[in-house]
Amino acid sequence: MGVKKKIILRAENLHKEFPTGKGEALQVLRGIDIEIGQSEIVVIIGPSGSGKSTLLHLLSALDRPTLGKVFFEENDLVAMNERETTSFRNAMMGFVFQFHHLLPEFTAVENVAMPALIQGYSMRDVREKAMQLLNEVGVSERAGHRPSALSGGEQQRVAVARAMMNGPKIIFADEPSGNLDEENGIKLHTLLVQLARQRGLTFVIATHNPDMTKRADRVLRLSEGKLSLVRHAVKSY
Repeated sequence: MGVKKKIILRAENLHKEFPTGKGEALQVLRGIDIEIGQSEIVVIIGPSGSGKSTLLHLLSALDRPTLGKVFFEENDLVAMNERETTSFRNAMMGFVFQFHHLLPEFTAVENVAMPALIQGYSMRDVREKAMQLLNEVGVSERAGHRPSALSGGEQQRVAVARAMMNGPKIIFADEPSGNLDEENGIKLHTLLVQLARQRGLTFVIATHNPDMTKRADRVLRLSEGKLSLVRHAVKSY
């Protein structure tokens, strides 16, 4: 048995409904409870339209639940106002999406630095750290290139570096290899696992990809608004 890990994120009785315009609500999530340990890699699988992205949005305070609570290290995310939530996310969380969402007019190193620039730092203050992150994800030689000059795999690596810029404790990834070929997808998954292990980062990843799924510490299936355990690594969380 391993050492029990600190719970970094937990959700209690999460419900999410969306209006349909027909006088009744579409129930996407139906009372979800989840705890996620520090440096754990949790993969969420499920059919398209099952609500995986919705769940990630609630856990990361990008959206609010219809009912329920989300706690990050005892901070009640649902109780925060919009300004507080935005500040908290920028400081504590990183995000990697299926589409890289890099700003096309900025270079790779400028894109990586963007979360710190939003916090009020100057490019002079943070360029060295941004370059170190690009080196860590293996694309430092592309620092001066704009996204249009990067391959799909390089774009996602830059997006991963950007997600780490403010030193987050947790990174949420929504189909991060969904637009990559198999080879680049495997490389990206290897990188995410390395970051989790070397930096002690927590990852919550929604994916259909079997390669990423088999690397996870825990695999959960979302179906009909409920989570169920598919597989747990032989570890104690």
